[in-house]
Amino acid sequence: MHFYQAGAIIGLTTAAFVSIAPIQANAANYQIQSGVTSIAEDHEEILRSLGLNITNMNNTATTIPDDFAFGFNIAPDTNFTFSDVGGFSQPSGTIKHTGTITFNNELTVGNFSVGFAPTRAINNASGFFLEDTVSLNTVLFDLSAPGSLDFDGKNLTLANVQLLFSPEFASIIERPDLIGEFAGTAQINAKVSAVPEPTNTIAFATAGMVLLAMKYKKKILR
Repeated sequence: MHFYQAGAIIGLTTAAFVSIAPIQANAANYQIQSGVTSIAEDHEEILRSLGLNITNMNNTATTIPDDFAFGFNIAPDTNFTFSDVGGFSQPSGTIKHTGTITFNNELTVGNFSVGFAPTRAINNASGFFLEDTVSLNTVLFDLSAPGSLDFDGKNLTLANVQLLFSPEFASIIERPDLIGEFAGTAQINAKVSAVPEPTNTIAFATAGMVLLAMKYKKKILR
């Protein structure tokens, strides 16, 4: 390859990176700020069939979608982030909620946390899970992939999410036959905000590529 050809390629590559890098770094990352996770009536009916009757609810959301029985507000200390590349990817952190449910005047669970663990993506489970942080402190339900996803950069809706009995909860209620079985329907309606890549990170990445290009250019000149 002649030097003028190599130099042209290096110049184009460096220029392209410098112009594209800030866009790639800023476009993909978002964090959930607020919202509500709603639970449909079918969940309550299924739990009732197992002898778990809701006798009290505290601090549940007052505004929920139609055809849902109750909901929980997303807490301000939620630290869940995701990328919009591919629709919804690279999940990290947890979606924390406020509110509790008491069953049979005895067992209170709540302040639910929705997290993600790839190892839980078995059969119909997506890897997302819903965990109690009040008394049992364990995963109650694994979550399926949403039936539909709507995201416009400010609002995120994960609809038709199936709750699936987790191995942990099935063990607690002594019903191992329920592992992975349908336990109701949920929907997450969240407000999100963009999380831009720190400016210094972009600058360092760009500078690094420029230095690599310069080294490659010197190598060709020798």
